[in-house]
Amino acid sequence: MSAYSRAYQALTSGRALRPEEAAQLLADLRKEHGDELADALGKHATEQYRPKPTDSKADDRRKRRAYGAVMRAANLAREIAASPFRATIPPQSNNRSTS
Repeated sequence: MSAYSRAYQALTSGRALRPEEAAQLLADLRKEHGDELADALGKHATEQYRPKPTDSKADDRRKRRAYGAVMRAANLAREIAASPFRATIPPQSNNRSTS
């Protein structure tokens, strides 16, 4: 059963979830969505950057480089979604003068 189905059943059953059950359910849901996103990115990259017989060597290199970048992003999305800790973006320092 998918995490989405379990979340729906938990919300509609009227039974309150214990905090650890709710946390696990949300983590499973986040992981499931991350996996779906990574799979969709992989499928898109495969379709978009598939080599064609008419491609030059430069085109082929460019497509392989783009495919690699998309797959790294897909793997990063999968890794972040599976992480027990949320990814945080470090604060950006703004050292420009306002005067």
